[in-house]
Amino acid sequence: MTERWPEGPAADPEAARERYDSDMRAMRGTLRELIRADLPAAHLGLGMVIVASVIAGLSVGPAAGALVAGAFALLFLAALVVVFLRGVRGPEAGRRACLFTFGWASRV
Repeated sequence: MTERWPEGPAADPEAARERYDSDMRAMRGTLRELIRADLPAAHLGLGMVIVASVIAGLSVGPAAGALVAGAFALLFLAALVVVFLRGVRGPEAGRRACLFTFGWASRV
């Protein structure tokens, strides 16, 4: 199927680039809004990890609970190191690492 360009048969490369850039901005904005997490959702995710660790520890054994908790602790520390290396310091670094590690609870 042939697309009809608003510029006519001799498409203007600059207009095509502007249209592409505006479409990409709109798509990125939509994606950013879709994956946005907030602090209450991250706290809910942390609570869910704690509950899952306790349940795994009680049903399978203490090693399983420690494994679940340890995996998320390592993910949090890795995120904290990356945020720190990117130049974010103080409580903001901890907040961003927490959002990355536990922010998935907003989509559950």
